[in-house]
Amino acid sequence: MTSTDVRHEAEDSGPGGYAAARLRLLTEGVRSGPPRRSALSALTDTWLAGLFGAAAGTLRGVSLIAVGGYGRGELSPRSDLDLVLLHDGSDPAAVAALADSVWYPVWDLGIALDHSVRTPAEARKTAAEDLKVQLGLLDARHLAGDLGLTAALRTTVLADWRNQAPKRLPELQELCADRAARQGELQYLLEPDLKEARGGLRDATTLRAVAASWLADAPREGLDDARRRLLDVRDALHLATGRATDRLALQEQDQVAAELGLLDADTLLRQVYEAARVISYASDVTWREVGRVLRSRAGRPRLRTLLGGGPKPVAERSPLAEGVVEQDGEVVLARAARPERDPVLPLRAAAAAAQAGLPLSLHAVRRMAATTRPLPTPWPAEAREQLVTLLGSGRPTVEVWEALEAEGLITRLLPDWERVRCRPQRNAVHIWTVDRHLIETAVRASEFTRRVSRPDLLLVAALLHDIGKGWPGDHSVAGEIIAKDVAARIGFDRDDVTVLATLVRHHLLLIDTATRRDLEDPATVRAVAEAVGDRGTLELLHALTEADALATGPAAWSTWRGSLVADLVKRVSAVLAGEVAEDAPDTGAAPTAEQERLAIESVATGGPVLALRAQTEPPVDPAEAPAGDPEPLGVELVIAVPDQPGVLPAVAGVLSLHRLTVRTAELRTLELPDGVEGSVLLLDWRVAAQYGSLPQAARLRADLVRALDGSLDIAGRLAERDAAYPRRRGVLAPPPRVTVAPAASRHATVIEVRAQDAPGLLFRIGAALEKAGVRVRSAHASTLGSNAVDAFYVTSGTGLPLLGEEATTVARALEETLRG
Repeated sequence: MTSTDVRHEAEDSGPGGYAAARLRLLTEGVRSGPPRRSALSALTDTWLAGLFGAAAGTLRGVSLIAVGGYGRGELSPRSDLDLVLLHDGSDPAAVAALADSVWYPVWDLGIALDHSVRTPAEARKTAAEDLKVQLGLLDARHLAGDLGLTAALRTTVLADWRNQAPKRLPELQELCADRAARQGELQYLLEPDLKEARGGLRDATTLRAVAASWLADAPREGLDDARRRLLDVRDALHLATGRATDRLALQEQDQVAAELGLLDADTLLRQVYEAARVISYASDVTWREVGRVLRSRAGRPRLRTLLGGGPKPVAERSPLAEGVVEQDGEVVLARAARPERDPVLPLRAAAAAAQAGLPLSLHAVRRMAATTRPLPTPWPAEAREQLVTLLGSGRPTVEVWEALEAEGLITRLLPDWERVRCRPQRNAVHIWTVDRHLIETAVRASEFTRRVSRPDLLLVAALLHDIGKGWPGDHSVAGEIIAKDVAARIGFDRDDVTVLATLVRHHLLLIDTATRRDLEDPATVRAVAEAVGDRGTLELLHALTEADALATGPAAWSTWRGSLVADLVKRVSAVLAGEVAEDAPDTGAAPTAEQERLAIESVATGGPVLALRAQTEPPVDPAEAPAGDPEPLGVELVIAVPDQPGVLPAVAGVLSLHRLTVRTAELRTLELPDGVEGSVLLLDWRVAAQYGSLPQAARLRADLVRALDGSLDIAGRLAERDAAYPRRRGVLAPPPRVTVAPAASRHATVIEVRAQDAPGLLFRIGAALEKAGVRVRSAHASTLGSNAVDAFYVTSGTGLPLLGEEATTVARALEETLRG
């Protein structure tokens, strides 16, 4: 059915005909796109014009106008209708009756309506008071009635907008900034608002308004395509949900992707992010130009007076680097610059801009993109140095990098960048796309360049550490191969290439080992030392680990995690320096006086005894210590209890009932002093309150006594709370996974658990291991966002590691329990 057919059906059948034609257009027409939006707008125009004509009769001095998105002809399947009934004020009663005749049929069909009835004077007055009304009127389009009345209003509103632009554009920019702060950036959100988030449809409309002011214009290349792509996605979203929504929720993304003929939800998100990036960059450039023009206008009268009305002054140009100058707060090319003869110029200009904290001129970037010839392979030393300077410039690096990327210069310099560009990360811990995360890591790493002997390798490793995420398989393994190629192409020598490849391959080694392995086990430390190779690489890996975690998101790093990594680095450094880690039988660290006292008291009382103590740890480098008291790492909970079955699940269950999060956990049998009979289990855990204050030690002990004697139904209590545990709407957590870590320890079998964090998870794990008849020597709990990653060192009843098949059976049974 063509748009002409549906218009004729609407004309022939009234409201019923419009509803049928609208339904047919949305269900039997082409895919979401401009033709269908235009057809829907035309169909609606015809219907509303018919309603207006039938009700207006001989009434003069009145017109029906579409404004906002409908005025632009951008009707999505569930869009509301933005209408203004404009009249000359000669017959208010007749106009009111006409309005009812138009509005009520719209409401009867269940279509949302944003409407107003105004005279031209009232419309101008409202627009002057309400910026949003003025923006809507800029897209006014005549539907029916007095065309002269509509044309006069359009002319007047546009003239008012241009006259008031110096005052209103700063207001509009502030509105955009406030909205961005509330809604976030479309190009990074997993569940973005296609309209309100920064880089969305609202910003695209704002750019049209700025262009209409004649004060500044947006970069046009790619802008219309970006806007069309977001509108197509919104159309598909409306059809998939049956609702007027702009929020692209996770559970709708596969269906929206299918509606658009895309491979999957990741492909959909990548297209959305690319469109948002175009609009965001255009917004940045446009608002910068608005500011420049307004500053120029503000200073012009005074300058003309001082110069006696002479010629327009020439903007001052300050040199920044060879071929690069600063002018009007931007970095531009010098008049003598020759990009076609200077392949290093893009990197030199970018580094100069980032070092000066200034944006790159759009004209300069486009000129370099159009005329600069490719760098030779390997790069000359200056190119490599300029790249390192750019990466080490801190926060200004982000804006400069985005400018280069917007014009395709980054993928020309680093072809492998294309695979990670705008790539989403479906992980609650990550807050950035892969490419932005890499740049954020470099920004963070720039803060640590004084901590390492080779800051250039640190910065390049930060840029490349996740480059393998564009390829199948383990991204660290794939990234190692890519890093070797990129590093050689950039011009690093063979030794440096090896170091960079090692850093990329093992960029997760320190944090994973520190939070999931027993650092007291010599095998753990030796494995890390063998992977790293030397102390210089270890120094770089330590800084990269922290920069990577800080750039990931707030859940990925804390003082506690930092202290664990620092402890591991200290141990590995000692091994690399020649201090051999003894492979002695695992008897655990010698008990402290307090631990020994608790153990003796436990034997004497025949029950659990515990102590709570706040833990703090100073920074690794005292010079980096913040002012005030050290940040607390949690509370150390030491429990001594006579050796008996069920201790681990009992303690974990009681802690969960009291809403205490376990950060680390260690359980071992304590050798008692001569003359003291009995066997005692010592649990040394670090815990933190989920919220509120810590419970009293007496209450913990009382509940632990009841848990051990069976009078406290921990499983039942936790089941009640689990039923009410809040889950993110629409998020289906991946199933738990339990694996055996091969050769992780010589003294125990290491079982790793990855699962959705939930109240009582550690209790359920402990109960399952207890049921399997294994002994938990130590446990290392780690929580990343909503994901729990725990490691358990277990032995048989005789204290030996489990045999291969036995370990696999225990892991499989534990996984089945957690999935049940």
